[in-house]
Amino acid sequence: MIETELFDLLEKVKCDALSIEDALSILRNTPFRTTQLPFADLDHHRSLRQGIGEVIYGESKSAEQIIAIAEHLAQGGQTVLITRLDGEKIAAVGTHFPDGRANVTARTFIINPKPAKDPPSGEPFVAVLAAGTSDAYAAEEACEVCVAMDTAFEKFYDVGVAGLHRLLDKREALQKASALVVVAGMEGALPSVVGGLFGKPIFAVPTSVGYGASFGGIAALLAMLNSCAAGISVVNIDNGFSAGYAACQVVREIKRMSNG
Repeated sequence: MIETELFDLLEKVKCDALSIEDALSILRNTPFRTTQLPFADLDHHRSLRQGIGEVIYGESKSAEQIIAIAEHLAQGGQTVLITRLDGEKIAAVGTHFPDGRANVTARTFIINPKPAKDPPSGEPFVAVLAAGTSDAYAAEEACEVCVAMDTAFEKFYDVGVAGLHRLLDKREALQKASALVVVAGMEGALPSVVGGLFGKPIFAVPTSVGYGASFGGIAALLAMLNSCAAGISVVNIDNGFSAGYAACQVVREIKRMSNG
């Protein structure tokens, strides 16, 4: 069940088109509605609980398994996000769901996507910052989460500390964001700088970009965990998904509170 379905259910009760007893019966059963496949047990209630339906992690699944899971999750027009897809799997899923949204850089695919929103929509938004072009894969993954969660966002790429003027040039736009996703590899310094400049919830993503002593992102991860800037939350290496999700939850709560 998604929020629109719950709203319709309550409207029917309000208009006497559905009895309270029948509504209670539906609500009792909804949290336990699952679809059992030979290789998966699907959760159809997650969207109502968490703002996004069950996300399919595609890296260790076959294209056939991904498509079978997605067919069930996408019923009723539900938005479905699939992450960690290689080019072959994106092509296979795209053939099966031709109206979906593919992002090769992010390695994602969205079924039944809503149009992407940007700050001019007037809604609270997430700012996604990438230190360098090489970090775009993790930043794009965070952006696609925003699309899947119907959250406005804006990208700020190539704003790393090696050219600090490029970040400072964006300060006015960044001050308007409700939450920031900050992606960086190498020494992972960008979240500390951003944390010192902007009093916003910051979700830092260390990437595996860097030379030998970066140890596949561990150097950036440790730098972010040891940041002197207060209030920075750090996700796992290359995990743009989790950072994007956390930032969208901040925006979701702001919207909920503003709607009373």
